[in-house]
Amino acid sequence: MIIGIDIRNIGKKRTGDEVVFFNLVKNLAEIDKNNEYRLFTDIKNKETLDKIEKDLGIENINRFRVVPLKNANKFTWNFWTLQRYFRKKPADVYLTQYITPFFVPKKIKIATIIHDVSFNSYLKYIKKVDLLFLKFLIPLSLKRADKIIGVSKFTYYEVMECYGVSQEKMAWIHNAVADEYLSQNTDPERLKKIRAKYDLPEKFILYLGTLQPRKNLPTLVRAFSEIENKIGDMKLVLAGGKSHNYDRQIDRAVRQCDLEDKVICPGFIEEEDKAAVMKLATIFCFPSFYEGFGIPILEAFAVGTPVVASGILPHKEISGDAALFFDPNDSHELAEKIIAVINDNNLRESLIQKGLEQVKNFSWKKTAEKMLGIFENMK
Repeated sequence: MIIGIDIRNIGKKRTGDEVVFFNLVKNLAEIDKNNEYRLFTDIKNKETLDKIEKDLGIENINRFRVVPLKNANKFTWNFWTLQRYFRKKPADVYLTQYITPFFVPKKIKIATIIHDVSFNSYLKYIKKVDLLFLKFLIPLSLKRADKIIGVSKFTYYEVMECYGVSQEKMAWIHNAVADEYLSQNTDPERLKKIRAKYDLPEKFILYLGTLQPRKNLPTLVRAFSEIENKIGDMKLVLAGGKSHNYDRQIDRAVRQCDLEDKVICPGFIEEEDKAAVMKLATIFCFPSFYEGFGIPILEAFAVGTPVVASGILPHKEISGDAALFFDPNDSHELAEKIIAVINDNNLRESLIQKGLEQVKNFSWKKTAEKMLGIFENMK
């Protein structure tokens, strides 16, 4: 087969969705010795393209080829440039995420990955212009797709419920911790350098991810305010870039709770530094109202950092009994769970050991093997 994959997010620091496609492609290159891959991007800079090839490990694999398609913006790229390419050089299967190209030849089978459908569940957290775009294009995209792939069983079932998609058209995979993350250096000297680089305190509760409203960070701030006088010099670190859809209520909660000197925002954490930052943390807290999966939970497990997470279905699906859960609407319960992990050494050690075992159930190699099976069944 000739398999096309949309890799436009690779190299753009788009957090979760970039991680998924990067690791899928990297592992497909390692396990698939038969099929040909065309990796489509809108990046034009040769130096950046060379780095992408090197990072993916495909420099000397002729079956994998990065195809840069130039265009003015992402909308015309998807709806015009890509389709024009496929009419001249068709593929057997094309993998993208969310929005599919509508006018490619029907003989090209299209698969789309759905990371979550938060825009259906939390309308108030989505910008109106984005919501209009998603409400219009997602149903059309799912109708055109030959296979729809959720990143968890939770998302798999939610897509069927929200859009009336038949089970035969659905599939699911699990995300995992990147191999590069697992191989990152976290020895004491490296940790010391990373602490200095991001100006991190000696003891801290960590959140790491996007700072969008559905991440529920004001609740974490309020929970921290309940216990900050009981936990000594421990700080709260909210790591992530203040970019698209930043939740201004975070700043408001910090001011209202008078925590300007206790809440630290180091900004975007470079991918090569994430394991060290996670390992430095006393606790990793993931308080989201909504997720499709939750890779940072597995990343915390992998370096032996105990996790307190909101008790939403995808978190329970991936964590088993390796995390402490709380009602995402209850800052008091969150505060109690954090205190319990800090004060109870037996509980803390139990969570660490369970997390180290739980993360072994997820790997990008297994996910790539499952994805390859999906491709082969689409022929």
